[in-house]
Amino acid sequence: MPDLLDELLEAARQASRSAYCPYSNFHVGAAVRAGGRIFTGANVENASYGLTICAERTAAFASVLAGAGPIEAIAVACVDAPEGSGIELLMPCGACRQVLIEFAAPETPVIVDRVGRMTLADLLPMAFRLK
Repeated sequence: MPDLLDELLEAARQASRSAYCPYSNFHVGAAVRAGGRIFTGANVENASYGLTICAERTAAFASVLAGAGPIEAIAVACVDAPEGSGIELLMPCGACRQVLIEFAAPETPVIVDRVGRMTLADLLPMAFRLK
């Protein structure tokens, strides 16, 4: 799976270029693999910050709308985070973690740029589920 995660990470970095972030100037890209295909997303901000959507959710929702099935792997790249940033500035937010667990299994591999590889369960232990 390392090659797949590296490919996803590069797709996430590329997706960050499409971010609409005039308020934060913080470009984030994400990529998920589902149904054997790669779906990308980027953050899209809004002047009313609560209406902003994160890159991880745009990628996950793209895969869902395509009917691709469960997410098999996830990558996230916060390309504007300064070098030496703590991991808290690089990690998916809680809302994104909850959305990802809806469409992926706890053992789904995740790679976060400049942090490393983990599972979705590492990101969201004891996840809320209605199944």
